[in-house]
Amino acid sequence: MCSVRHLVHSRWLIQLNKSRRVNTSLSWHGIQSRLFSTTKTCMTIMPAWVIDKYGSNDVLRFTKNASFPVINYPNEVIVKVYAAGLNPLDVSMRGGYGAATMSMKRDPLNIKQSGSEFPLILGRDVSGVIMECGLDVKYFRERDEVWAAIPPWKQGSLAEFVVLSANEVSHKPKSLSHTEAAAIPYVATTAWSALVNTGGLSKDNCAKKRILILGGSGGVGTFAIQMLKAWGAHVTVTCSQNAEQFVKELGADHVVDYTAGPVEEPLSALEKFDLILDNIGGDTERWALSLLKPWSGAKYVTLITSFLQNTDTLGIADGMMQTAATMATKALKHLVKGVHYRWGFFAPSGPALDEVREMVDAGQIRAVVEETFSFSEVPQALKKVEKGHARGKTVVQISRGGHD
Repeated sequence: MCSVRHLVHSRWLIQLNKSRRVNTSLSWHGIQSRLFSTTKTCMTIMPAWVIDKYGSNDVLRFTKNASFPVINYPNEVIVKVYAAGLNPLDVSMRGGYGAATMSMKRDPLNIKQSGSEFPLILGRDVSGVIMECGLDVKYFRERDEVWAAIPPWKQGSLAEFVVLSANEVSHKPKSLSHTEAAAIPYVATTAWSALVNTGGLSKDNCAKKRILILGGSGGVGTFAIQMLKAWGAHVTVTCSQNAEQFVKELGADHVVDYTAGPVEEPLSALEKFDLILDNIGGDTERWALSLLKPWSGAKYVTLITSFLQNTDTLGIADGMMQTAATMATKALKHLVKGVHYRWGFFAPSGPALDEVREMVDAGQIRAVVEETFSFSEVPQALKKVEKGHARGKTVVQISRGGHD
């Protein structure tokens, strides 16, 4: 690989087959016949991997007749996909995790019938080239190379084209190929949302802060290590012994092996922390918050929440009420002890990826693509993600482009 720039994730990228180039001209879209840029050939279908119901890997189906994405709003763009990334979330979504919440997000007024999300296209990462722009899109032009993290309520990147809001898209790092770039967006925006939006960190206030990352060898953890070190923080990480050297190479200052015994014991002997990012969940909440500096604004941010599970099992209304009650109870319980308890969530953000792009091109963020799959091998790629492999992303390449 090139000198840098290999980003590290426990996610898998998928390489999709070379597909035809599309020229652009003008065409009409929408009920009100608004003019948008589109293709000379009126395309209505495209190749994609879809699921028609929730289940195991056997629900995956390849089709050449998936609906071609359409610009419905003037701030949207259509991206021709060169490389797509898979995450553990894709495996969970394949099985129906979060289906109730995602259906509400897609259809807030409940106008459509149940099951209208099918056929559903997975894939949360994309790197490619803009083919069409809505009328209000000013920051991008056709043929711009871009990358993005796709919200889980939208059709994914295991297809030839995908439609996104321009606010979710960013120009791709020039130092990365499309295959390398597709390893980054979803874990980057998840880490950014947890550390910046929820945790209140930034490149201006992070210097000398003590940060603990629980589960540091996974996708979000490995990205967070690099970003925090670029901002001057002191980073302690928990991981297995066989990943210790790996996270140290990413910049971790101190590593604790959770397989050597109760991890809270060696962590308790260390100086207390300003922020904890929890990628593990479960029993960690019982002891982790005691590691924070009390009455100093210290925060515990966990990415393992019960929100989607609650709405799946209790329904939207009852699930949201249960979630609010749980969150409030835990926040108050720890606030009286002088620390802040927070839940972190993925949030798509083109501006965040703009910041990440600068760090990547400056050599502060490295990417590692562990394995590349062809478009025909999507089922095998998902199986690999399901096994929980870490330390690199598996990529599926849809078209050849750029300097892949």
